Amino acid sequence: MSEHSLTALSPVDGRYAGKADALRPIFSEFGLIRARVTVEIEWLIALAAEPAIAELAAFDDGQVAWLRALASDFSLTDAARVKEIERTTNHDVKAVEYFIKERLAATPSLRAAAEFVHFACTSEDINNLAYALMLAEGCTKVMWPATTRLLEKLRGMAHEMAELAMLARTHGQPASPTTLGKELANVLHRLAWQLAQMREIAIPGKINGAVGNYNAHVVAYPEVDWHAFAQRFVESMGLDWNPYTTQIEPHDGIAELCDAQRRINTVLIDLCRDIWGYISLGYFTQAVRAGEVGSSTMPHKVNPIDFENAEGNLGIANALLGHFSEKLPISRWQRDLTDSTVLRALGTGFAHSLIALDALQRGLGKLRANPSRLSADLDATWEVLGEAVQTVMRRYGLPEPYEQIKALTRGVGISRDSLREFITGLAIPRETKDRLLALTPANYTGLAAALARED
Repeated sequence: MSEHSLTALSPVDGRYAGKADALRPIFSEFGLIRARVTVEIEWLIALAAEPAIAELAAFDDGQVAWLRALASDFSLTDAARVKEIERTTNHDVKAVEYFIKERLAATPSLRAAAEFVHFACTSEDINNLAYALMLAEGCTKVMWPATTRLLEKLRGMAHEMAELAMLARTHGQPASPTTLGKELANVLHRLAWQLAQMREIAIPGKINGAVGNYNAHVVAYPEVDWHAFAQRFVESMGLDWNPYTTQIEPHDGIAELCDAQRRINTVLIDLCRDIWGYISLGYFTQAVRAGEVGSSTMPHKVNPIDFENAEGNLGIANALLGHFSEKLPISRWQRDLTDSTVLRALGTGFAHSLIALDALQRGLGKLRANPSRLSADLDATWEVLGEAVQTVMRRYGLPEPYEQIKALTRGVGISRDSLREFITGLAIPRETKDRLLALTPANYTGLAAALARED
């Protein structure tokens, strides 16, 4: 751990820095500046390709490649130069504009294009597209692959444990048996559903000037169809076009994306708490790592720390993501600056989600099912077969089947022998009676095993 990480204010950049490294080039200050440079360069290239803008000569292939390399090869040294310029401008986007102009001024064939950098743009034209690109990259390259890896881990466990019967607990009380695999398949299905929903969310962008009306654009070049031009440009960046905005893109798409990540995180919190409980019951044991300490005073402890860590980080993430989705779509009149500082924290919300995904993956990898403990719980709860017996009694019209089983089982234990005695006395077909007599808590799992393998 470096001195810098030891003094970091946020654990994302301190204790958990290594867990969040994949997001750092995307959501850091460097990542934001790089994305702004990308948008400015692409806007300049698009302007030069418009025949009506005669004062800006079209770029040849070599010039386009050189310009795009400013973004693709953008370095920490370049970012430091932008920050140096910002110390004079006291404006971060203007500093990016001046940085690009500085580079163009040093290149004779492109010097004349300098004043078309940031042409007709307000800062928010650049920023909204930069953040949209950052979110798209962060999701597609980091968050979604990490979530998919967790899905695959859960799928493997669900299939492996498809037939491993366990006592279900509704309201914390013994209930109809299920299997470990089916319980994991439930989470798998929920997570896959939410990830699929998140992938469908459009990330919109705009580039329409100071208040969203192309005012300066039209005055400078009235012959250009700026509405269509803006649409082509935004869509060329791989984003959805928002034709109606004030000075700022209203961030509804970001709010949807954050809400989708929150729903994924909520499913995972549910998983963390359930696994924690199953470990407590002894249904799972955890692999022991040499040298690891579970408690500073109780040597025997093997704590479910990965699931606790994940749950805590998911909670922090959801608090941030919730603020993003509630605050970002609200701006006074045509623009206020409250979104600016909030947007800078987007990476922190996703970083805590990523840290949790890592902890969950690690925790699941340590789990080992404990068949003997599962069997012991099932063998001690023959009363859970009361559901099956009273349902069959209903089929054959026996009087008050629910009430009879309730009187036999509710609030009291029941043994295998007493249940068999009750079943033997039922006036039902022999074949059906034999099927009931063959039931045990361990084999009364319905379609659980099949369902666990389907997803």
